[in-house]
Amino acid sequence: MIRPAFEWGARTYVMGIINVTPDSFSGDGLQGVARIGAALAQAEAMVAAGAHILDVGGESTRPGGSPVELDQELERVVPVVEALSARIAVPISIDTYKSEVARQAIAAGASIVNDIWGLRMDPAMGAVVAAGGAYIVLMHNRSRPRDAVQEARLGGRYVGIDYTDLIADVKRELLESVALAQAAGIADDRIILDPGIGFGKTVEQNLELVARFDAFRDLGYPVLAGPSRKSFIGYTLDLPPDQRAEGTAAVVALCIDRGADIVRVHDVAAIGRVARMTDAVVRRSRPSPA
Repeated sequence: MIRPAFEWGARTYVMGIINVTPDSFSGDGLQGVARIGAALAQAEAMVAAGAHILDVGGESTRPGGSPVELDQELERVVPVVEALSARIAVPISIDTYKSEVARQAIAAGASIVNDIWGLRMDPAMGAVVAAGGAYIVLMHNRSRPRDAVQEARLGGRYVGIDYTDLIADVKRELLESVALAQAAGIADDRIILDPGIGFGKTVEQNLELVARFDAFRDLGYPVLAGPSRKSFIGYTLDLPPDQRAEGTAAVVALCIDRGADIVRVHDVAAIGRVARMTDAVVRRSRPSPA
């Protein structure tokens, strides 16, 4: 296991996405018997391109995606995490909301758990993360299948999601997840927040979330932004997932300017350059999170 040694505020950390699933919205999923070798090759290329973290996921979280059974998710991700942790010299994150997947992934070498439901889906997750000494990414999420609509070319998006006050509501619900983490024994210095771009938010709400991303810095925790190839970019630019690199780059730069500490992306080489260039401008005098 590679233990993270984050120096918050010094740079933007780039988290490369490794999808071990056949139905990833971005079309980059790895599957079949060759997936471990393919994941290793993808991971090595990402690290060579500048990835600081690798995030392994075995269930698509696209709007309207189908849940994956526990045994299938374990079969997909645990061998990949084990192989990566033996060969790759950067921390491994496991993208899951299931405590048993997290437990086995931590045992296999993961040191970060990326929970898209912010400890709200599986009540055992907090204790598993605490016992494993892992970092936890707590994401905000109001996704419901009934609110997802599909368009053949642009994919799924959420509609009709109501917030009293988008930013205030997201902040309050993130802090509720923080309280769950603290109650489970997770140390504050192991907590990372993700406002959940693309999850249970309309196109306009996602644009507002990006525009006001700096509002999350005053919560006192490092903040992750995950806009990569998301549908709000596609619907804004009228482009399918494989043509959203420039839109992703623009959103990443804006999020870094507004305080993101980690960016979770598919296109590590290109977006890594965007992050480094943006850092050169904005990180000269910014204080780190409290």
